[in-house]
Amino acid sequence: MNSTYSSVETTKTRTLVINALFISLTLVACMFINIKLPVMGNGGLIHLGNVPLFIAALVYGKKTGAIAGAFGMALFDLFGWTAWAPFTFIIAGIMGFLVGFIAEKVPGKRVVVYTLAVAVALIIKIVGYYFAEVILYGNWIQPLGSIPGNVMQVVLAGIIVVPLAGRLKKRAGQI
Repeated sequence: MNSTYSSVETTKTRTLVINALFISLTLVACMFINIKLPVMGNGGLIHLGNVPLFIAALVYGKKTGAIAGAFGMALFDLFGWTAWAPFTFIIAGIMGFLVGFIAEKVPGKRVVVYTLAVAVALIIKIVGYYFAEVILYGNWIQPLGSIPGNVMQVVLAGIIVVPLAGRLKKRAGQI
C-alpha cells in the first residue's frame, strides 16, 4: 500500500485550501475593516476586502482572484447588504479574474503591470456598481455619490498590494 499522495491530489488540495483561505480573508477584511460613508442614498462603504482579492489574483492567478472576489465579497453582502450580493458576485469576480489575467499575460515590469491591473479593477468597480445602483434605485444621479468611496477602496488596496505582490509571489513559489 502506498502511503504517499500523488502530486495531482496534493495540487488539488493546495488549490482548494488557497481558494478557501482567500475567500475567508476577503470576507473578514470586508466585515471587520470597514467604514460606512454618509454619502447620498445608500451611503457607501469603504472596506479592505480588495486587499486579499488583489493578493489572490496577483499571486495565485485569475481563477483564485475570481473565486476570492466573487465568493468572499458576496458572502459579506449576505450579512446585511443582501440585495447587493448578486451584483457583487459578478463585479468582484470579474475584477479578480481580470487582475489575475493581466498579471499573468501582460509582459513588462511587474510594478507597472500590477498597477495597470488595479486600474482595470477600479474601472470595473466604478462602472459595475454604478449600473447596479441604477438597477436597485431606479435613478441615474444617485449612484454618482458612491464613486468616491469605490475609488478610495481600490486605490487604497492598490497602494497596499502593488509593492508587496512581487515579494509574496516569490514566497508562494517556495512553499
